[in-house]
Amino acid sequence: MNKDYLKNEGNALKVQKHQLNQSENKLAEIDNILSNIQSSQEQDNLLLDNMLLDMEELLGTTDNTVDSYSQGDILNIEKQLEITVDPENLAVVEELDKVDFDDNISWEEYMNSIEEYSFKNNLDLTEDPFKSLMTKSQQVELQKKIKDEFTLKNAQCDKYDYMIAGTCGVIAGLVDILFVGAPRDSKLGDIADGQANKITEKFAGFVGWKKEQVDIAYQKHIDNFQMQGKVPQSYENFKKHNMLNFLENKYKVNYDQVSTSHKNSKLGTGGAVEGLEASNHHLKSLGHSPDIIGLFFSILNQFTSTSTFISNGQIVTIDTENFNLEGHNFIAKIFCGFANWFGHLMSDWAGSKTSAKKGNRGSGAPIPFYNLLQLLNVGSFGEKEETFAQITTKVFEKGYDSRHAMAMAIPVLINELLIRFMYTMKARFYHEKEWRDCIPKGNIPEVRRMLLVGHGVLCIIDGADAYIRSGSGADMVTFLSRTNLLAWTRFGQLALKELYAWYNSGHIDVEKVDEYLDEELKMMLKKNNYEKIT
Repeated sequence: MNKDYLKNEGNALKVQKHQLNQSENKLAEIDNILSNIQSSQEQDNLLLDNMLLDMEELLGTTDNTVDSYSQGDILNIEKQLEITVDPENLAVVEELDKVDFDDNISWEEYMNSIEEYSFKNNLDLTEDPFKSLMTKSQQVELQKKIKDEFTLKNAQCDKYDYMIAGTCGVIAGLVDILFVGAPRDSKLGDIADGQANKITEKFAGFVGWKKEQVDIAYQKHIDNFQMQGKVPQSYENFKKHNMLNFLENKYKVNYDQVSTSHKNSKLGTGGAVEGLEASNHHLKSLGHSPDIIGLFFSILNQFTSTSTFISNGQIVTIDTENFNLEGHNFIAKIFCGFANWFGHLMSDWAGSKTSAKKGNRGSGAPIPFYNLLQLLNVGSFGEKEETFAQITTKVFEKGYDSRHAMAMAIPVLINELLIRFMYTMKARFYHEKEWRDCIPKGNIPEVRRMLLVGHGVLCIIDGADAYIRSGSGADMVTFLSRTNLLAWTRFGQLALKELYAWYNSGHIDVEKVDEYLDEELKMMLKKNNYEKIT
């Protein structure tokens, strides 16, 4: 949108208001002229009545013959009947200036017509047009509304607000250290893994995987292993292996290399990517990232028959065998590329078919944007003097993936909901506000401050637990494995928001303005739809 668009809209309204005022003045002028004409007609009617009376008296004194009229009387009557018009006394109504407008006119042409009109009528379009469109009382009311509702304010929290926020943070922190902890040693993590398997199973069933066929195949698997005297797989492991194998075959991609050097050229990088293994290839392969970066590189790799990796601070792209992306045109190929990316992720985020066959949890898809930490190939940590990128790789290999992120999100969500709930109860029963004024919106200064304090307490407890269990921070892998990345991310977001509000206190809160405009537009649309129906 043009930066001067709103000003141009205001100037157009200013000109329209001027036209309206001029029209009202012109109507008043015409009304005045009509009143004068009506008054003149009344005088003429009175004069005509007097003349008729004179004629009747004149006719009454004569014998009703033309010859009886004197020449003077006739001339006098003719003189009175004469109508003379004085041009100087005529009232001329001048035509109003107009703005050119029709259905085919462009916005630029319309604005040119606006400027031409303003020049003829001495209108200043350089000033703020909205000031002239509102009365003084309306301006005062608008300024008060902006100050009260649309400006950034510092929070006015009392001691109870801080106590509530701190207590909620402690509760969430205890949930984090007792039930989340580190990957593969987490009570909530086991639940998250189970839910991930169920989601993947539903997706596989939706795209054609038949669970009934798995049951038949599993019975054959038991019979074969019993004949060989071997212990068969558990049903869950067999089913998961079959399901992931189905998805990987259905949604094949060309960027699924699993090691630096592999005897199968399709699965190796020829030494191009250092330290690539099956346990970390989901992290190092950019196409496996469940975010916009992963989507971009997945489609790019499928189109160009390449594979892109990020490792030890470098981005490496290798050529792969030609990959035929389905689709008869560009849009269809893009859609198929997206389907391959998503379908392949749905298999990878639950582990891999190899790990499922062995009964292991396996490495899932990374947390969104987590693989960007591979660019931070700096520092020297531990006895082996590993870089930060190498440390984060080992953390991922220990199970710090998107399934563990689901477990980490639980204490963060508990903290968020508890604080907002307690704010609502306090506003309703302590401050005795109306329910509609107790909604715990994030742009309310007090809610924002309480969330900052609550998540800050959660992060302190989480950081202290990770520091102690990692031997006072000596073991960086353990320290990062027990760190709740989602909690720290949420705390950082709130800290930046609070800092912004503090620095810009008294300035316009864009979020509140957008929210208000959205509500107004929704009301307008509802009203418009209602009028169309009725």
